[in-house]
Amino acid sequence: MKSPDKELLITHLFDAPIGEVFEAWTDPEKLKRWYAPDGCTITYKSIEVKQGGQFHYHIHHPLHGGAWVIGTYLEILQPEKLVFTIRFTNENGDLTDGLAAGMSAQWPGEILTTVTFESIGNQTKATIHETVSEAEARKTGAYLGWIMMFNKLNQLLTGQLPE
Repeated sequence: MKSPDKELLITHLFDAPIGEVFEAWTDPEKLKRWYAPDGCTITYKSIEVKQGGQFHYHIHHPLHGGAWVIGTYLEILQPEKLVFTIRFTNENGDLTDGLAAGMSAQWPGEILTTVTFESIGNQTKATIHETVSEAEARKTGAYLGWIMMFNKLNQLLTGQLPE
């Protein structure tokens, strides 16, 4: 059942052309550098960036512990759009729920994430839409996590992200 709450929608303007921003979302080596909030680490067990391809990673926060995540790329339209799912799992890829990952009972079992990219001169506007309530995302820290990751991505794109 779809939540009546406003779903998560975040827009960010990156200081790089659309092709570079899109590549940072689809190149596994670049994803490893920015796709985790500040203070967190991410380790990919697998990643295949293609339509129908999957990813499976572990994200770890030093205070809150870790969570395994699996997802499937449903649509890749270069360089305008990415659509993928996100679900919590265990290390073996068996599905779990948000509670097992430290989220609340209101956290959806599966989130559909859509990222669109739009050229604005030499910059790129990226908009992320997720099928989770914005209120829940703010409460759990997922909203702030996206802001942190977008800031890290902009640092990567402008050569300011430390190795």
